[in-house]
Amino acid sequence: MLIEFSVENYRSFKDKVTFSMEKGIGDENEINIFKFENLELLKSSAIYGANASGKTNLIRAFTTAIMMIRQSNIIPVGGRWNTIVPFILDEKSKKKPTTFEFVFVANKTKYKYSFSADSNRIYEESLDAYYSQKPSSIFKRTNVDKYEFPNNDENKLRSIVSKNTENKLFLATATTWNYEKTKDAFLWFMTSIDTYNNFMDIMDKDLKSFSEPNNELKEFTLKLLREADIVIKDIKVDYEEKDMDLNLANMIIPPIARTAEIPKIKNFNIEVEHEVIDEKGENHVYNINFNDESSGTKILFSLAPSLKRAFDTTKVIIVDELENSLHPALVEYIINIFNNPKINKANSQLIFTTHAVNLLDLDIFRRDQIWFTEKNSENGVTDIYPLDDFSVRKTENIEKGYLNGRYGAIPFIKDGISLWEE
Repeated sequence: MLIEFSVENYRSFKDKVTFSMEKGIGDENEINIFKFENLELLKSSAIYGANASGKTNLIRAFTTAIMMIRQSNIIPVGGRWNTIVPFILDEKSKKKPTTFEFVFVANKTKYKYSFSADSNRIYEESLDAYYSQKPSSIFKRTNVDKYEFPNNDENKLRSIVSKNTENKLFLATATTWNYEKTKDAFLWFMTSIDTYNNFMDIMDKDLKSFSEPNNELKEFTLKLLREADIVIKDIKVDYEEKDMDLNLANMIIPPIARTAEIPKIKNFNIEVEHEVIDEKGENHVYNINFNDESSGTKILFSLAPSLKRAFDTTKVIIVDELENSLHPALVEYIINIFNNPKINKANSQLIFTTHAVNLLDLDIFRRDQIWFTEKNSENGVTDIYPLDDFSVRKTENIEKGYLNGRYGAIPFIKDGISLWEE
Protein backbone atom coordinates (compact mmCIF):
# COMPACT_ATOMS: atom_id res chain seq x y z
CA MET A 1 0.00 0.00 0.00
CA LEU A 2 1.41 3.36 -0.99
CA ILE A 3 0.88 6.21 1.46
CA GLU A 4 2.96 8.89 -0.22
CA PHE A 5 5.84 9.46 -2.62
CA SER A 6 8.18 12.46 -2.75
CA VAL A 7 10.80 13.49 -5.27
CA GLU A 8 13.27 16.36 -5.40
CA ASN A 9 15.68 17.55 -8.08
CA TYR A 10 14.56 15.13 -10.78
CA ARG A 11 13.90 16.29 -14.35
CA SER A 12 11.34 19.14 -14.06
CA PHE A 13 10.94 18.72 -10.28
CA LYS A 14 13.46 21.13 -8.78
CA ASP A 15 11.93 21.46 -5.32
CA LYS A 16 10.55 18.63 -3.20
CA VAL A 17 7.00 17.66 -4.18
CA THR A 18 4.83 15.05 -2.48
CA PHE A 19 2.09 12.92 -4.01
CA SER A 20 -0.20 11.39 -1.39
CA MET A 21 -2.65 8.49 -1.35
CA GLU A 22 -3.92 9.42 2.11
CA LYS A 23 -7.53 10.49 2.47
CA GLY A 24 -8.00 14.24 2.58
CA ILE A 25 -11.06 16.24 3.55
CA GLY A 26 -14.62 15.18 2.80
CA ASP A 27 -16.78 12.13 3.37
CA GLU A 28 -18.01 11.57 -0.19
CA ASN A 29 -17.49 8.31 -2.16
CA GLU A 30 -16.49 6.31 0.88
CA ILE A 31 -16.11 3.14 -1.18
CA ASN A 32 -13.05 4.79 -2.77
CA ILE A 33 -11.29 4.57 0.60
CA PHE A 34 -9.92 1.66 2.58
CA LYS A 35 -8.58 1.57 6.11
CA PHE A 36 -5.40 0.10 7.53
CA GLU A 37 -5.11 0.52 11.27
CA ASN A 38 -5.22 4.29 11.84
CA LEU A 39 -4.69 5.12 8.15
CA GLU A 40 -7.34 5.90 5.54
CA LEU A 41 -5.98 5.41 2.03
CA LEU A 42 -7.28 5.98 -1.49
CA LYS A 43 -7.80 3.16 -3.97
CA SER A 44 -7.16 5.30 -7.04
CA SER A 45 -5.86 8.69 -8.14
CA ALA A 46 -5.82 10.56 -11.46
CA ILE A 47 -3.17 13.10 -12.41
CA TYR A 48 -4.02 15.88 -14.89
CA GLY A 49 -1.94 18.59 -16.51
CA ALA A 50 -0.97 20.20 -19.78
CA ASN A 51 1.43 18.48 -22.17
CA ALA A 52 5.04 18.83 -20.93
CA SER A 53 3.82 19.91 -17.48
CA GLY A 54 5.53 17.04 -15.65
CA LYS A 55 2.93 14.24 -15.49
CA THR A 56 5.18 11.73 -17.24
CA ASN A 57 8.16 12.93 -15.21
CA LEU A 58 6.32 11.90 -12.05
CA ILE A 59 5.83 8.39 -13.48
CA ARG A 60 9.48 8.36 -14.51
CA ALA A 61 10.47 9.31 -10.96
CA PHE A 62 8.52 6.33 -9.60
CA THR A 63 10.08 4.05 -12.23
CA THR A 64 13.63 5.28 -11.70
CA ALA A 65 13.50 4.81 -7.93
CA ILE A 66 11.86 1.37 -8.12
CA MET A 67 14.24 0.05 -10.79
CA MET A 68 17.30 1.31 -8.92
CA ILE A 69 16.19 -0.74 -5.92
CA ARG A 70 15.49 -3.80 -8.07
CA GLN A 71 18.76 -3.58 -9.98
CA SER A 72 21.05 -2.50 -7.16
CA ASN A 73 22.40 -6.01 -6.63
CA ILE A 74 23.44 -6.39 -10.25
CA ILE A 75 25.00 -3.01 -11.01
CA PRO A 76 28.78 -3.47 -11.31
CA VAL A 77 31.30 -1.57 -9.24
CA GLY A 78 31.73 1.77 -10.96
CA GLY A 79 28.48 1.32 -12.89
CA ARG A 80 26.34 4.38 -13.56
CA TRP A 81 22.67 5.07 -12.87
CA ASN A 82 21.90 6.73 -16.20
CA THR A 83 18.22 7.22 -15.37
CA ILE A 84 19.11 9.80 -12.69
CA VAL A 85 18.49 13.15 -14.37
CA PRO A 86 18.57 16.21 -12.09
CA PHE A 87 16.86 19.53 -12.77
CA ILE A 88 19.26 21.06 -15.28
CA LEU A 89 17.83 24.58 -15.67
CA ASP A 90 19.68 25.73 -12.57
CA GLU A 91 23.43 25.73 -12.04
CA LYS A 92 23.20 24.53 -8.42
CA SER A 93 20.53 21.89 -8.93
CA LYS A 94 22.26 20.10 -11.79
CA LYS A 95 25.24 19.44 -9.52
CA LYS A 96 23.14 18.14 -6.61
CA PRO A 97 21.83 14.58 -6.07
CA THR A 98 18.25 13.53 -6.71
CA THR A 99 16.13 12.43 -3.74
CA PHE A 100 13.29 9.88 -3.65
CA GLU A 101 11.14 9.03 -0.63
CA PHE A 102 8.44 6.40 -0.17
CA VAL A 103 6.05 5.94 2.74
CA PHE A 104 4.26 2.60 2.40
CA VAL A 105 2.83 -0.45 4.12
CA ALA A 106 4.45 -3.85 3.61
CA ASN A 107 3.39 -7.00 5.45
CA LYS A 108 1.20 -4.94 7.82
CA THR A 109 4.05 -2.63 8.83
CA LYS A 110 4.44 1.01 7.84
CA TYR A 111 7.85 2.01 6.45
CA LYS A 112 9.57 5.19 5.31
CA TYR A 113 12.44 4.72 2.88
CA SER A 114 14.45 7.43 1.16
CA PHE A 115 17.68 7.81 -0.75
CA SER A 116 19.64 10.55 -2.53
CA ALA A 117 21.83 9.71 -5.50
CA ASP A 118 23.44 10.94 -8.66
CA SER A 119 24.51 8.78 -11.57
CA ASN A 120 27.68 7.65 -9.77
CA ARG A 121 26.90 7.08 -6.10
CA ILE A 122 24.35 6.93 -3.28
CA TYR A 123 24.86 9.86 -0.91
CA GLU A 124 22.14 9.32 1.68
CA GLU A 125 19.79 6.45 2.47
CA SER A 126 17.54 5.54 5.38
CA LEU A 127 14.84 3.09 6.38
CA ASP A 128 12.44 3.59 9.29
CA ALA A 129 9.83 1.08 10.46
CA TYR A 130 6.72 2.01 12.42
CA TYR A 131 6.23 -0.90 14.79
CA SER A 132 4.31 1.63 16.91
CA GLN A 133 3.36 5.26 16.39
CA LYS A 134 7.01 6.19 16.81
CA PRO A 135 9.45 5.36 14.00
CA SER A 136 12.31 2.93 14.65
CA SER A 137 15.46 3.45 12.60
CA ILE A 138 16.59 0.31 10.76
CA PHE A 139 19.60 2.05 9.24
CA LYS A 140 20.78 5.49 8.24
CA ARG A 141 23.46 6.29 5.67
CA THR A 142 25.11 9.68 5.07
CA ASN A 143 28.10 10.99 3.13
CA VAL A 144 28.08 7.89 0.89
CA ASP A 145 29.69 5.48 3.38
CA LYS A 146 28.81 6.69 6.90
CA TYR A 147 26.26 4.41 8.57
CA GLU A 148 24.23 4.47 11.78
CA PHE A 149 22.59 1.30 13.12
CA PRO A 150 20.55 0.25 16.16
CA ASN A 151 22.82 -0.98 18.94
CA ASN A 152 21.39 -4.50 19.01
CA ASP A 153 22.13 -5.07 15.28
CA GLU A 154 25.32 -3.04 14.99
CA ASN A 155 27.74 -5.94 14.55
CA LYS A 156 25.66 -7.79 11.98
CA LEU A 157 25.05 -4.69 9.87
CA ARG A 158 28.66 -3.53 10.04
CA SER A 159 29.71 -6.81 8.49
CA ILE A 160 27.25 -6.21 5.62
CA VAL A 161 28.56 -2.68 4.99
CA SER A 162 31.82 -4.17 3.72
CA LYS A 163 29.83 -5.94 1.01
CA ASN A 164 28.14 -2.75 -0.18
CA THR A 165 29.66 -0.23 -2.64
CA GLU A 166 29.15 3.49 -3.11
CA ASN A 167 26.77 2.99 -6.05
CA LYS A 168 24.61 0.30 -4.42
CA LEU A 169 21.60 0.72 -2.16
CA PHE A 170 22.11 -0.73 1.29
CA LEU A 171 18.45 -1.80 1.41
CA ALA A 172 19.12 -4.31 -1.36
CA THR A 173 22.52 -5.40 -0.07
CA ALA A 174 21.31 -5.98 3.50
CA THR A 175 18.36 -8.06 2.28
CA THR A 176 20.60 -10.13 0.02
CA TRP A 177 22.76 -10.91 3.05
CA ASN A 178 19.72 -12.13 5.01
CA TYR A 179 18.99 -9.17 7.25
CA GLU A 180 15.36 -9.80 8.20
CA LYS A 181 14.39 -6.23 9.12
CA THR A 182 14.91 -4.94 5.58
CA LYS A 183 13.33 -7.92 3.85
CA ASP A 184 9.65 -6.87 3.80
CA ALA A 185 10.46 -3.34 2.64
CA PHE A 186 12.75 -4.61 -0.14
CA LEU A 187 10.24 -7.23 -1.32
CA TRP A 188 7.52 -4.55 -1.52
CA PHE A 189 9.57 -2.77 -4.17
CA MET A 190 10.29 -6.04 -5.94
CA THR A 191 6.76 -7.41 -6.13
CA SER A 192 4.08 -4.95 -4.99
CA ILE A 193 4.53 -1.79 -7.06
CA ASP A 194 4.83 -1.55 -10.85
CA THR A 195 4.82 1.24 -13.42
CA TYR A 196 3.62 0.99 -17.02
CA ASN A 197 4.00 3.14 -20.14
CA ASN A 198 1.55 0.97 -22.06
CA PHE A 199 -0.08 -2.44 -22.04
CA MET A 200 0.85 -3.58 -25.54
CA ASP A 201 3.17 -6.36 -24.30
CA ILE A 202 2.45 -9.40 -22.17
CA MET A 203 4.90 -11.46 -20.13
CA ASP A 204 5.90 -14.97 -21.14
CA LYS A 205 4.62 -16.44 -17.89
CA ASP A 206 1.15 -15.00 -18.60
CA LEU A 207 1.09 -16.36 -22.15
CA LYS A 208 2.07 -19.74 -20.73
CA SER A 209 -0.77 -19.48 -18.24
CA PHE A 210 -3.26 -18.65 -21.00
CA SER A 211 -2.23 -21.82 -22.84
CA GLU A 212 -3.15 -24.03 -19.90
CA PRO A 213 -6.66 -25.56 -19.87
CA ASN A 214 -9.34 -24.25 -17.52
CA ASN A 215 -7.16 -21.51 -16.07
CA GLU A 216 -8.48 -18.63 -13.99
CA LEU A 217 -6.60 -15.97 -15.94
CA LYS A 218 -8.43 -16.83 -19.16
CA GLU A 219 -11.80 -16.74 -17.43
CA PHE A 220 -10.97 -13.39 -15.86
CA THR A 221 -9.86 -11.97 -19.23
CA LEU A 222 -12.95 -13.18 -21.06
CA LYS A 223 -15.15 -11.64 -18.38
CA LEU A 224 -13.25 -8.36 -18.61
CA LEU A 225 -13.71 -8.30 -22.38
CA ARG A 226 -17.43 -9.10 -22.10
CA GLU A 227 -17.88 -6.29 -19.58
CA ALA A 228 -16.22 -4.00 -22.12
CA ASP A 229 -18.81 -5.11 -24.71
CA ILE A 230 -16.18 -6.97 -26.72
CA VAL A 231 -17.89 -10.20 -27.68
CA ILE A 232 -15.28 -12.94 -27.70
CA LYS A 233 -16.15 -16.56 -27.03
CA ASP A 234 -12.66 -17.86 -26.34
CA ILE A 235 -8.96 -17.05 -26.48
CA LYS A 236 -6.63 -19.80 -27.63
CA VAL A 237 -2.92 -19.51 -26.92
CA ASP A 238 -0.45 -22.09 -28.20
CA TYR A 239 2.78 -21.62 -26.27
CA GLU A 240 5.92 -23.67 -26.81
CA GLU A 241 9.41 -23.55 -25.34
CA LYS A 242 12.26 -25.55 -26.81
CA ASP A 243 16.03 -25.50 -26.59
CA MET A 244 17.80 -23.39 -29.18
CA ASP A 245 19.69 -25.31 -31.83
CA LEU A 246 23.11 -26.09 -30.37
CA ASN A 247 25.04 -24.66 -33.34
CA LEU A 248 23.05 -21.40 -33.19
CA ALA A 249 23.48 -21.22 -29.42
CA ASN A 250 27.26 -21.64 -29.80
CA MET A 251 27.33 -18.78 -32.32
CA ILE A 252 25.47 -16.45 -29.95
CA ILE A 253 27.20 -17.50 -26.72
CA PRO A 254 30.38 -19.58 -27.11
CA PRO A 255 30.50 -22.56 -24.71
CA ILE A 256 33.57 -21.14 -22.95
CA ALA A 257 31.63 -17.98 -22.03
CA ARG A 258 28.32 -19.66 -21.21
CA THR A 259 27.33 -19.62 -17.55
CA ALA A 260 23.77 -20.88 -17.94
CA GLU A 261 21.95 -23.57 -19.86
CA ILE A 262 21.34 -23.31 -23.59
CA PRO A 263 18.85 -20.48 -24.31
CA LYS A 264 15.28 -21.47 -25.10
CA ILE A 265 13.24 -20.42 -28.11
CA LYS A 266 9.73 -19.35 -27.18
CA ASN A 267 7.01 -19.59 -29.80
CA PHE A 268 3.41 -18.62 -29.32
CA ASN A 269 0.31 -18.08 -31.40
CA ILE A 270 -2.85 -16.35 -30.20
CA GLU A 271 -6.24 -16.81 -31.82
CA VAL A 272 -9.47 -15.15 -30.77
CA GLU A 273 -12.70 -17.07 -31.22
CA HIS A 274 -15.73 -15.04 -32.32
CA GLU A 275 -19.28 -16.37 -32.52
CA VAL A 276 -21.67 -14.61 -34.90
CA ILE A 277 -25.26 -15.13 -36.00
CA ASP A 278 -26.01 -14.99 -39.72
CA GLU A 279 -29.16 -13.68 -41.41
CA LYS A 280 -30.79 -17.11 -41.01
CA GLY A 281 -30.26 -17.07 -37.26
CA GLU A 282 -27.56 -19.72 -37.36
CA ASN A 283 -24.43 -19.54 -35.19
CA HIS A 284 -20.97 -19.58 -36.74
CA VAL A 285 -17.59 -19.60 -34.99
CA TYR A 286 -14.56 -17.90 -36.54
CA ASN A 287 -10.97 -17.90 -35.32
CA ILE A 288 -9.12 -14.64 -35.95
CA ASN A 289 -5.41 -14.07 -35.42
CA PHE A 290 -4.78 -11.84 -32.43
CA ASN A 291 -2.71 -9.43 -34.55
CA ASP A 292 -5.87 -8.55 -36.48
CA GLU A 293 -7.77 -7.46 -33.39
CA SER A 294 -8.28 -3.82 -32.43
CA SER A 295 -5.78 -1.93 -30.28
CA GLY A 296 -8.37 -1.76 -27.50
CA THR A 297 -8.81 -5.54 -27.45
CA LYS A 298 -5.04 -6.06 -27.42
CA ILE A 299 -4.58 -3.64 -24.53
CA LEU A 300 -7.32 -5.26 -22.45
CA PHE A 301 -5.82 -8.70 -23.12
CA SER A 302 -2.39 -7.48 -21.99
CA LEU A 303 -3.82 -5.53 -19.06
CA ALA A 304 -5.87 -8.45 -17.71
CA PRO A 305 -3.00 -10.33 -15.98
CA SER A 306 -1.95 -7.19 -14.09
CA LEU A 307 -5.52 -6.53 -13.02
CA LYS A 308 -6.03 -10.10 -11.86
CA ARG A 309 -2.83 -10.04 -9.81
CA ALA A 310 -3.95 -6.75 -8.27
CA PHE A 311 -7.28 -8.21 -7.23
CA ASP A 312 -5.66 -11.39 -5.89
CA THR A 313 -2.93 -9.70 -3.85
CA THR A 314 -2.27 -6.10 -2.85
CA LYS A 315 -0.51 -4.14 -5.60
CA VAL A 316 0.18 -0.56 -6.63
CA ILE A 317 -0.27 -0.07 -10.38
CA ILE A 318 1.02 3.19 -11.86
CA VAL A 319 0.17 3.98 -15.50
CA ASP A 320 1.12 6.81 -17.81
CA GLU A 321 -1.93 7.85 -19.88
CA LEU A 322 -4.29 5.02 -19.03
CA GLU A 323 -6.76 6.06 -21.74
CA ASN A 324 -4.42 5.30 -24.67
CA SER A 325 -6.43 3.32 -27.28
CA LEU A 326 -9.26 2.77 -24.78
CA HIS A 327 -12.79 4.15 -24.98
CA PRO A 328 -13.55 6.67 -22.19
CA ALA A 329 -16.31 4.42 -20.84
CA LEU A 330 -13.83 1.55 -20.54
CA VAL A 331 -11.33 3.71 -18.64
CA GLU A 332 -14.13 4.67 -16.25
CA TYR A 333 -15.01 0.98 -15.86
CA ILE A 334 -11.42 0.10 -14.88
CA ILE A 335 -11.43 2.89 -12.29
CA ASN A 336 -14.76 1.73 -10.92
CA ILE A 337 -13.62 -1.86 -10.44
CA PHE A 338 -10.58 -0.62 -8.48
CA ASN A 339 -12.90 1.42 -6.29
CA ASN A 340 -15.36 -1.48 -5.88
CA PRO A 341 -14.65 -3.32 -2.58
CA LYS A 342 -16.43 -6.46 -3.85
CA ILE A 343 -13.95 -6.77 -6.74
CA ASN A 344 -10.82 -5.11 -5.34
CA LYS A 345 -10.82 -7.14 -2.15
CA ALA A 346 -7.03 -6.84 -1.80
CA ASN A 347 -7.24 -3.02 -1.64
CA SER A 348 -4.86 -2.54 -4.53
CA GLN A 349 -4.24 0.99 -5.78
CA LEU A 350 -4.37 2.50 -9.27
CA ILE A 351 -2.48 5.73 -10.03
CA PHE A 352 -2.52 7.14 -13.56
CA THR A 353 -1.94 10.23 -15.65
CA THR A 354 -4.64 11.24 -18.09
CA HIS A 355 -6.14 13.91 -20.34
CA ALA A 356 -9.63 12.34 -20.13
CA VAL A 357 -11.71 15.22 -18.80
CA ASN A 358 -14.85 13.06 -18.69
CA LEU A 359 -13.39 11.49 -15.53
CA LEU A 360 -13.40 14.87 -13.77
CA ASP A 361 -16.62 13.96 -12.05
CA LEU A 362 -17.21 13.92 -8.30
CA ASP A 363 -19.49 10.91 -8.77
CA ILE A 364 -16.38 8.97 -9.87
CA PHE A 365 -13.63 10.51 -7.76
CA ARG A 366 -13.28 12.21 -4.44
CA ARG A 367 -11.68 15.66 -4.41
CA ASP A 368 -8.48 14.20 -2.90
CA GLN A 369 -8.17 11.65 -5.73
CA ILE A 370 -7.64 14.29 -8.43
CA TRP A 371 -4.16 15.81 -8.81
CA PHE A 372 -2.68 18.40 -11.13
CA THR A 373 0.81 19.10 -12.47
CA GLU A 374 1.74 22.60 -13.57
CA LYS A 375 5.05 23.87 -14.92
CA ASN A 376 6.17 27.42 -14.30
CA SER A 377 6.78 28.90 -17.76
CA GLU A 378 9.48 31.25 -16.45
CA ASN A 379 11.78 28.79 -14.66
CA GLY A 380 10.62 25.37 -15.96
CA VAL A 381 9.81 24.01 -12.47
CA THR A 382 6.91 21.55 -12.03
CA ASP A 383 4.59 21.62 -9.03
CA ILE A 384 1.98 19.02 -8.14
CA TYR A 385 -1.12 19.59 -6.03
CA PRO A 386 -4.53 17.98 -5.31
CA LEU A 387 -7.97 19.32 -6.15
CA ASP A 388 -8.83 19.58 -2.46
CA ASP A 389 -6.29 22.41 -2.16
CA PHE A 390 -9.13 24.49 -3.63
CA SER A 391 -12.49 25.35 -2.09
CA VAL A 392 -14.51 22.94 -4.21
CA ARG A 393 -18.17 22.21 -3.50
CA LYS A 394 -19.40 18.63 -3.76
CA THR A 395 -21.85 19.71 -6.47
CA GLU A 396 -19.31 21.65 -8.54
CA ASN A 397 -18.76 20.86 -12.21
CA ILE A 398 -15.09 19.89 -12.00
CA GLU A 399 -14.68 19.29 -15.72
CA LYS A 400 -15.95 22.78 -16.58
CA GLY A 401 -13.84 24.37 -13.86
CA TYR A 402 -10.70 22.59 -15.09
CA LEU A 403 -11.25 23.54 -18.74
CA ASN A 404 -11.87 27.15 -17.68
CA GLY A 405 -8.51 27.18 -15.89
CA ARG A 406 -9.83 27.49 -12.35
CA TYR A 407 -7.36 24.90 -11.01
CA GLY A 408 -4.49 25.72 -13.35
CA ALA A 409 -2.65 22.81 -15.02
CA ILE A 410 -3.95 23.60 -18.54
CA PRO A 411 -2.12 25.04 -21.56
CA PHE A 412 -2.63 28.73 -22.30
CA ILE A 413 -2.70 28.73 -26.09
CA LYS A 414 -2.17 31.94 -28.01
CA ASP A 415 -4.43 32.99 -30.86
CA GLY A 416 -3.04 30.83 -33.64
CA ILE A 417 -4.27 33.10 -36.42
CA SER A 418 -2.63 36.25 -35.12
CA LEU A 419 0.57 34.32 -34.40
CA TRP A 420 0.97 33.31 -38.04
CA GLU A 421 0.12 36.80 -39.25
CA GLU A 422 3.06 38.36 -37.33
